[in-house]
Amino acid sequence: MQRYQSLPPQFYLQDLAAITGRVCELRVNPHQAEADRAARSWFNQMSVYNDRNKSKFLNYGKFDLFAALSFPDADSMHLETCIMFFFWAFSTDDLSDEGDLQSKPDAVQAGHDISVSVYTNPDGPRPQYPYAAMLYDLLTRFRGTSTIGAYHRQVNALIKAFEAWSSSQVTQSRNRSQDRIPSVDEFILMRRATIGGALVEAMIEYSLDLDLPDVVFESPVIKAMSDATTDLMTWPNDLCSFNKEQSDGDYQNLVFCIMHERDVGLQEAINILTEMLNQRVDDYIKLKSELPSFGADVDAELEKYLHALENFVQGTVLWYYLSPRYFRGVDVTNRENLVVPLFEKGAF
Repeated sequence: MQRYQSLPPQFYLQDLAAITGRVCELRVNPHQAEADRAARSWFNQMSVYNDRNKSKFLNYGKFDLFAALSFPDADSMHLETCIMFFFWAFSTDDLSDEGDLQSKPDAVQAGHDISVSVYTNPDGPRPQYPYAAMLYDLLTRFRGTSTIGAYHRQVNALIKAFEAWSSSQVTQSRNRSQDRIPSVDEFILMRRATIGGALVEAMIEYSLDLDLPDVVFESPVIKAMSDATTDLMTWPNDLCSFNKEQSDGDYQNLVFCIMHERDVGLQEAINILTEMLNQRVDDYIKLKSELPSFGADVDAELEKYLHALENFVQGTVLWYYLSPRYFRGVDVTNRENLVVPLFEKGAF
């Protein structure tokens, strides 16, 4: 990784929200403050961080804003659960991304095995392991409002998504421990799992109490659209989080993969990935025009779901800019050709 120790002092980033905004609408949920108070009260009972790190996690994360931008039509109770979901997902992700388990794949696997047991034994006692306990509480809230059919479909989707996400987290941790940079194609597939796209889709269904039949998600067009929207969330994340990750000495980022595979510098890699993002928006637009019909009632539910998914994508991309996780000390008021000074090593 020696060649990546010396990078230019700054790089330029286009307005990624304007790119995804060609197809995704931005809206804001009015219940943000109310839902955040309740979700924080719950999270404060979890022994996940010490007081200092918990304050940093909550204040830098702005997860209430993230949820308000991403689930604009959820009522207060459902939005509270969505914020709880973010608390669980990001604290679990931090465990392997930047915590004690960053380069310990076996320890990451052990923790995820405990969490998977929450799915496989839903009537068992609430686990002591805090990350699994949070997941247990989330599933309990799911059962509270979902129909039986929707609950089982969502939980089955969550099980598959969580297992894929867990496996990819272990792989990413192993890559870190071995200083290995994957190929671009390999990393894109892995990132679809580490971003938790299928988990997000299940949360969107939950947030609006939708009950789409399995046949919808088995459609090749819907599957391709799911991959596209996941990429529309993931690739901007790698562009926006690059600065923080290079500061941490973490090279599991699509920008680094492009630099490594194509033997190009930082700015050229960023430009390549930005153009890939533009093309991915075009892909999604084309796929949407090819949607099959599943009958009038299902089509109406599907329209709500896809609109909510697009809201989520746009809210997510904007949140990347507004969260101090990625742009600490950078004025993001004007995002067109944003100048991003490179953080010093160990700045975080």
